[in-house]
Amino acid sequence: MNRLSRRTLLAGAATLALPARLQAQSRSTKPALVELFTSQGCSSCPPADAVLSALAQDSDVVALAYHVDYWDYLGWQDTLGSAENTARQYAYAKALGRRSVYTPQAIVNGRRHCNGADRTQIADWIAGDKASGEAPSVDVQLEMRGEKIHLTVAGAPLEAREVVHVELALFRSKAEIEIERGENAGKTMVYANAVSGLKTLGIWDGKPMQIDWPESGLVAANADGCAVILQSITAAGHPGAVLGTAVMYRHGGA
Repeated sequence: MNRLSRRTLLAGAATLALPARLQAQSRSTKPALVELFTSQGCSSCPPADAVLSALAQDSDVVALAYHVDYWDYLGWQDTLGSAENTARQYAYAKALGRRSVYTPQAIVNGRRHCNGADRTQIADWIAGDKASGEAPSVDVQLEMRGEKIHLTVAGAPLEAREVVHVELALFRSKAEIEIERGENAGKTMVYANAVSGLKTLGIWDGKPMQIDWPESGLVAANADGCAVILQSITAAGHPGAVLGTAVMYRHGGA
């Protein structure tokens, strides 16, 4: 079987395996958010991918992996990568005052970054945000209602002129990929919560909010999970501090 046929069959099998129903897991209503920017073509990324997979099992963390496309020139096109994921990382770089991006990079609560393989630093920052009162503090909940996914955001005070977006991230909770070329050639990697799409659902004004969207949209996007990110937007339009987040997996997911 040639490479194209094999990869096509693998992708098709993953799509067919997507279940019809989702369910919210037993998790904190105010979890931290850890976003990992990674690449299948980066030899330094596998340890960070493993950390992200472990964090995805933590009920106090929403863990998302954004596969970028700027390492594709090394000989392997990331099968989970996208220009949109790369654009989000560059937007974070501007918000954090950085002139460049790197992999593996972890962003914690939209506030600070570190090497994504440094689980100790990630844990310290999560704990530090809780101690300082900078952790996500808005109650955000997801649940199924019939054929729709229902989002509830509690009310909370906002600073004057603060702009807060309600972002929806669609993801594949588990993707097993055989890497044939590039720096990780010959490895079979298992990735957790790989984001396949991110869009803005609306703007939160501090008042209680409810939004519904069809569950069918996840299957159409080859996703079996979703996360909502309540995120402050900087004056320059870049992603800032995370105020709240929630996640929903398919039955049997992370």
